[in-house]
Amino acid sequence: MGDGRRPLGAATLIVDPTKPIRSVKVAQEETLCTPTHHQCYISSDQHHSWAEVALWVWKIQVKMEDGHKFEEVPKPKYDCLLFDLDDTLYPFNSGVSLQIAKNIDEYMIQKLGMEAAKVVELNYPLYKFYGTTMAGLMAIGYDIDYDDFNSFVHGRLPYNVLLKPDPVLRGILQSLPVRKVIFTNADTNHANRVLQILGLEDCFESIISFDTLNPSKNTNPSYDKDGNESKSTTAGTFDFSEYIRRPDDSDIVLPRTPVVCKPFDDAFENAFKLADIDPQRTLFFDDSVRNLLAAKRLGLHTVAVGTSVRTTGVDHALESIHNIREAFPDLWDADDKHQFVHCMVGIETSVKA
Repeated sequence: MGDGRRPLGAATLIVDPTKPIRSVKVAQEETLCTPTHHQCYISSDQHHSWAEVALWVWKIQVKMEDGHKFEEVPKPKYDCLLFDLDDTLYPFNSGVSLQIAKNIDEYMIQKLGMEAAKVVELNYPLYKFYGTTMAGLMAIGYDIDYDDFNSFVHGRLPYNVLLKPDPVLRGILQSLPVRKVIFTNADTNHANRVLQILGLEDCFESIISFDTLNPSKNTNPSYDKDGNESKSTTAGTFDFSEYIRRPDDSDIVLPRTPVVCKPFDDAFENAFKLADIDPQRTLFFDDSVRNLLAAKRLGLHTVAVGTSVRTTGVDHALESIHNIREAFPDLWDADDKHQFVHCMVGIETSVKA
């Protein structure tokens, strides 16, 4: 061309042949004769051979036709990774969950005035039916201050004794070229503390927690005539013990809980909105099969963590969260080949196909 512009249908590789190939700029110049110009990169944390780079450039080039040039690159299968927190980002044998269960037992005895035998009878069944014990307690009629409960149950955990930094997991998460979100039934303070101890506090885009899904419910404590704080109960509690004894009795209808939490649909749907999640393009990691089955029903791709056995209705199983790379190499491969290669408009080249 007489104006000094190179003809369309060519490409310039801006690379240093003496260095490993990490990011190759394929095109962009102000003088190109097409109306819009976009940068296109072959980008990766991996080293690529010159043959691979040449092949990618050739594939881009042969797609080009006269007029506007457009390269449609397939979208990666997943654009978000949604992670549970407890017993997912660290193993169950850490002892955190066992200590939490003990603290809940103590809360029910000290704060709700239950007998120890009653606590043993109710704690796990309430958790099983309602997602969390607190959700179950509120469903059957107990009036609980959210902050007081979370402080009693999580605030007393010996985090530094039970957990330790996990640099291996940190490296895996930081290398993942997909946005990552925490989705937990625990409160935000607990989530932040766990992530801090594990060394993962900067690995996630956001945290969707109990606080996120449930407005703070702080009730002023009442006191009896002797100045003692009254127990957090209401007069009309549902007889959950009767339901446990007769679970198949169709005349017994479980009351709904006011608490929004997994595994219920409203918790997931709120999470989708809050984090702008497309469930069809999201991979969900959790240790609870119940949560995973609910997630699968709503369109999420599911991964059971902490087991090597895949449960019916769950897509994948990981014995450890550390096995993500082995189980899902495409999460990295997709970025290697597609992350910045979205469109090619007016590529100039000195390499002919």
